[in-house]
Amino acid sequence: MPSMFEQFVTIWVVVDPIGTIPVFVAVTASLAPSAHRWIAVQAALTAAGVLLFFLVAGQFLIDALGISLPAFQIAGGLILFLFALTMIFGESKPERETAEAAADDAPSPAIFPLAVPSIASPGAMLTIVLLTDNNRFSIAEQVVTAAILLSVLACALVLMLLAGPILKVIGKGGAAIVSRVMGMILAAVAVDAVINAIFDIIPA
Repeated sequence: MPSMFEQFVTIWVVVDPIGTIPVFVAVTASLAPSAHRWIAVQAALTAAGVLLFFLVAGQFLIDALGISLPAFQIAGGLILFLFALTMIFGESKPERETAEAAADDAPSPAIFPLAVPSIASPGAMLTIVLLTDNNRFSIAEQVVTAAILLSVLACALVLMLLAGPILKVIGKGGAAIVSRVMGMILAAVAVDAVINAIFDIIPA
């Protein structure tokens, strides 16, 4: 099992709480300060519900479809790698999701784009499934992963509550740089997942 620190870093990278700060500022700019706290809490709780659902039910979905773990790891690694490339070379997370938040037909900002896909991104959902595979990790280990996930989401909540002062310090450009650095780390994590899956297949 990956160490707690490795799990924390991996989940932190795919959730990218720092990249969520400009998104939070954008979607709450026209709201009263008293509403900011509720939006942040609602977004964090919604994201936690989505990711915990994948933590609990993700493995059952894999088993029901008859997908082998190495195949899922390789597919997941490739998807995470492509996701990382969009973070590095494409429009950065803050820029992309701030634009989505400005759309006239956007739903509640706490749900979209804050909870999904800013916090509970597709990469985060996939990572949680990989880190809680029933064939590799015990219930106790999965509980530890859940606790680490909730700690990252708690950090995201704190950063949203402190979004105003933080953005004044690093600026949108700084948040975009951080998002791209996170993309590089995520790319390395994705490649490592594919390599480990290939080594699991070779003995068979």
